[in-house]
Amino acid sequence: MESSRARRDRRIPLVHIAALAVVAAVGATAAGTVYVQAQAHAPTGAAGAVSSSATPSTVAVSEEAPVERVAQPTADPDALLTEAMESVSVEEGAEVSVAVLDLTSGASASYGDGSFDTASVVKVNVLAALLLQAQDAGRELGPAEREYAAAMIEHSDNDATSVLWETIGRAEGLAAANERFGLTSTEGGDGALWGLTQTTAADQLTLLRQVFGDESELNAASRTYLQELMGRIAAGQRWGVSAAADGAAWALKNGWLPRSTTGLWDINSIGRVTTEDGRDFLVAVLSDGHTTKAAGVAAVEAAARAAVSVLAESSRGTSDVTYGAAAP
Repeated sequence: MESSRARRDRRIPLVHIAALAVVAAVGATAAGTVYVQAQAHAPTGAAGAVSSSATPSTVAVSEEAPVERVAQPTADPDALLTEAMESVSVEEGAEVSVAVLDLTSGASASYGDGSFDTASVVKVNVLAALLLQAQDAGRELGPAEREYAAAMIEHSDNDATSVLWETIGRAEGLAAANERFGLTSTEGGDGALWGLTQTTAADQLTLLRQVFGDESELNAASRTYLQELMGRIAAGQRWGVSAAADGAAWALKNGWLPRSTTGLWDINSIGRVTTEDGRDFLVAVLSDGHTTKAAGVAAVEAAARAAVSVLAESSRGTSDVTYGAAAP
C-alpha cells in the first residue's frame, strides 16, 4: 500500500553578507510551490536578504518565525484496497469481497459490498447468539452445549451446528442477536438451512468486533471462550485469513460449500490475525463462483494478505512535512 512518507528536513546554510542576515530558499514541486524559510537574528541596523528567484525580491519575515508542521492528506483506505485487489488472481465469474480492521489504529478498509452465502462461517454467529442468550438468562452453557460448540467451531461439525441452530431459534433467534450485535445485512437461512444465511464482509467484520473487541454485547468470559475455540481449528482447516499472519498467531473460522445448482464453490474465511510485528487485524473474506475449492482458497488467502498489507503499510507511513515562516 502506498502512503504518505515524511520528508527529511533539509538543512539550509546561513549566508553571511556583511552581517548575519536572513536567508530564504524557495523551491518548486510538481504539486505546487513549497517554501522553506529560516532566519538568524541580525545585529541592530543590519538588513538584507537573498532570494533564489531569478527576479530580485525581498522576503520579509518576523524575528520569531515558528516552524509549523503541516500534515498532507492521506489516500483513502478503500481506494488503496481496491487497487491492491487488482493484483489478486480471481477466476472469471467468481466474486470476492473483503473487509479489514486494524485493532491498534482503528483504521479499516473494505472492498465489495455484495451479499454471499455464509456456509460454515455462520457457526461463529450461531455460537455468539447462543452465548448472548445464555448471558441474558444468567447462566453458563451446559456440558452438552459446550460439546456441540467445540465440535461446531473446531471441526466445523454440521450435525452439532444443526442442534445449536435449533437451540437459538433458527433465523429468528439469529436476527434478534444480530440486532444487538449491530449486523444490518445478515439474513438467516430458511428453515434448517443455516449454511445459506446471507451476509456481507462488512457485517462479518462487525461480528468479529463483537468477538475480539472490548466494546461488545458479549461479556469477557463469552468472548474468551469463542476466541479460544477459533484458535483451535482442526489441522486440515487452517487456511484462509491465517495466510496473512506470516506464521504468527491467528483465530479463525472458514466456510466452504459446493452449490448443487451450479457446481461452483462458496469459499469464506473470517478471523483475527497477528502479524510478525505483533499487531492484530480482523479480516473477513467472502467469495463465490469458484470452479474448485483450491481456487477459492487461493483467492481468499490472497485477498486477506492484500487487505492486511494495505493497513499495515499505511500505519508505517507518516505525514509529509513543509515548513513556513510566520508573517511579519
